[in-house]
Amino acid sequence: MERVLELKYKHFDSIEMLSTDDLDLIHAAQEASKKAHAPYSHFHVGAAARLSNGEIISAANCESEVFPSGMCAERSLLYFLQTNYTDESISSIAIASSPDHRECTPCGACRQALLDAERRQQTPIKIIMSSHTSATIVTSAEILLPFSFRL
Repeated sequence: MERVLELKYKHFDSIEMLSTDDLDLIHAAQEASKKAHAPYSHFHVGAAARLSNGEIISAANCESEVFPSGMCAERSLLYFLQTNYTDESISSIAIASSPDHRECTPCGACRQALLDAERRQQTPIKIIMSSHTSATIVTSAEILLPFSFRL
């Protein structure tokens, strides 16, 4: 039986069209990207999450000489939040990179980690993938990983 999969997302040609909250989150992710340790790829990524209490927490990617032992910004952030903010849920996450000419999207491992976080907190996480000028928003990690792994 053939089935059709439809993915809904919002694209903004200008990040200035976003809400103040979403724009603040993108700016926090951009600032976090400046703290990345990426001497090999030179691809600096930052991620910032808004928690249910309104607090914004950010993290950056970190590469290692013993590739693939580095860690993406999204997973660095998610794992930190899981162990340090156990009573707070994540309402939204923004991802930004430098160079920033294209929208920064999560890798497959990060997509699964985002979906794991959603399942743990039992609420969706809005994901904002941004460039310096534009952004694409999905309302849940399930949209980025429709055929996800589940134990």
